[in-house]
Amino acid sequence: MERKTIVDDKSVKNRNLILGVFFDAIGMLSFTVPMVGEFSDVIWAPTAAYLMTRMYKGTVGKVGGVVTFLEEIIPFTDIIPSFTLTWIYNYVIKKSQ
Repeated sequence: MERKTIVDDKSVKNRNLILGVFFDAIGMLSFTVPMVGEFSDVIWAPTAAYLMTRMYKGTVGKVGGVVTFLEEIIPFTDIIPSFTLTWIYNYVIKKSQ
């Protein structure tokens, strides 16, 4: 039974990494169309915040959602990979503490 939990944890970890890189790429797409792309952030910012809270439960998800929303809504900050940084915090930094 414990082995299944370890496998499930690893698959969630891998899924969150893949989704995180994908969502960060979507967030960075607004840089491809100058000025018009920043307007797309009005739609993407709340969507990204919601996705962050669904991917990471508890305080990490809530704080990550707020940070992601701000990062996406503030112009020219889309280059910050908030989903990937949250993954690193959750599975590397927090795990080692």
